[in-house]
Amino acid sequence: MGIEKVMDPSKIKWINSDGPEGDIIFSSRVRLARNLKDTPFPHMLSDDGAKKVIELVGAALRANPVLSKDMQIYLMSQLTEEQKETLVEMHLISPDLAKSKNGAVIINEDQTISIMINEEDHIRIQTVFPGFQLHKAYDLASKVDDALEEKLDYAFDEKIGYLTACPTNVGTGIRASVMMYLPVLTMMEQTNKIFSTISQLGLVVRGLYGEGTQMRGSLYQISNQITLGKSEEDIIQNVEVVARQIITNERNLQQSLSGEARLRLEDKILRSYGILCNAKLISFREAMDFISDVRLGVYLGIIKNLKPEDLNSLFLIIGPAYIQEVSKENLSPIDRDLNRAKLIKQKIAK
Repeated sequence: MGIEKVMDPSKIKWINSDGPEGDIIFSSRVRLARNLKDTPFPHMLSDDGAKKVIELVGAALRANPVLSKDMQIYLMSQLTEEQKETLVEMHLISPDLAKSKNGAVIINEDQTISIMINEEDHIRIQTVFPGFQLHKAYDLASKVDDALEEKLDYAFDEKIGYLTACPTNVGTGIRASVMMYLPVLTMMEQTNKIFSTISQLGLVVRGLYGEGTQMRGSLYQISNQITLGKSEEDIIQNVEVVARQIITNERNLQQSLSGEARLRLEDKILRSYGILCNAKLISFREAMDFISDVRLGVYLGIIKNLKPEDLNSLFLIIGPAYIQEVSKENLSPIDRDLNRAKLIKQKIAK
């Protein structure tokens, strides 16, 4: 599976189907952090040591032919900057791994699994499903974890749990997250109040591409922050309970809009649709916001000629790196905006 195939949005299972609670929950993701016993953490590894970790993880995965049959490994050192940034935009690797000269990622064909090697930890197993399916994501991540643990000695303490580079991941090493789409809560400026409340429950809100990144397109990543002293089930359940309450808040607000407020919302949605269908140039920031508006219009029945999947895939393929990579040319910023506008029109002008 060449890197070009990975960048084909039609191959991405979780983006091309509308999962449970898909109007609000864009995706569910589980990440497990693991390290190898008696091996320095990645930031302390020599080049040879990092290479050895990649070899060990690859061999452990190949020992399970059922799991590894449609997987491919990509070394960060062999990818261009645009290819690495595109993988970040497609949520397959983190910004930190993209900067690592000794990192690698293993990705399966439908992109429900990606295994980052030599990021902050030696191994970060990530699984993702459409909609609200945290348990399904955890079951798959656990299956991959078990397969690797059959062949690898993990750094594990009987009292503490799995040992990780960052203290917040020590214990189960799990991060359960949902990417939530909250257009009306965002428009009504109610997100800060909600996020302040959930931070008191041990959860954290991150941007579109994870820690340290900005919120765009009314998309927010909500996850647990601490893993020590809690079971995987407790962590997942806590995220689920909070997410369900936020779903209720967003839906109630959508349904309560009437009169002038509803009219202004419909006008905003249709204006955004008009811009996407007709603009000659469009920036990444503008595109994210306008696509977010149109997605809401699809779910509210205001825009009838598009499906949610049409908009979901656009969120992944309008980033600067993706636009640059698929063009196979060295684009100026204005050329990227021009190509982005053309790409969007091809997808939504029906």
